Amino acid sequence: MDWLKEINAAVTICDNRGIIVYMNEKSEQVFENDGGKNLIGGNLFGCHPEPALTKLKEMLADGSTNVYTIEKEGKKKIIYQTPWFDENTLGGLIEISFNIPDEMPHFIRK
Repeated sequence: MDWLKEINAAVTICDNRGIIVYMNEKSEQVFENDGGKNLIGGNLFGCHPEPALTKLKEMLADGSTNVYTIEKEGKKKIIYQTPWFDENTLGGLIEISFNIPDEMPHFIRK
C-alpha cells in the first residue's frame, strides 16, 4: 500500500504478540530517537511503561480501541489505536497518530 508509506500520519502496526511488523516513513521519523525503522521486529511492550503497557495488553486481549490526545513540544496530536483482524481473528494493533491544528472547526451534523 504505497499511500500508507507517504501519508502525513505515523502508522505503526504490530501483530497479536506485540511484534512491530510495519512502520511507515512518518512513524520511522517520529520514533527515530527510539530506533526508527530498526524497531520493526521488536516487541512494542518494551517501548511502553505502565499504565500504557497494561492498556496495550488489554487491547490485544479484548480487541478494544484506545483514542486520546497528547501534547509534546508544543504540538498536539491525536493517537488512535485499534485492532486489525484477519478472518475474524485479532491480528494485532494499528496505531495512527497525527498533528492536530491549533485551530480546527467542529461541525455538528444531523
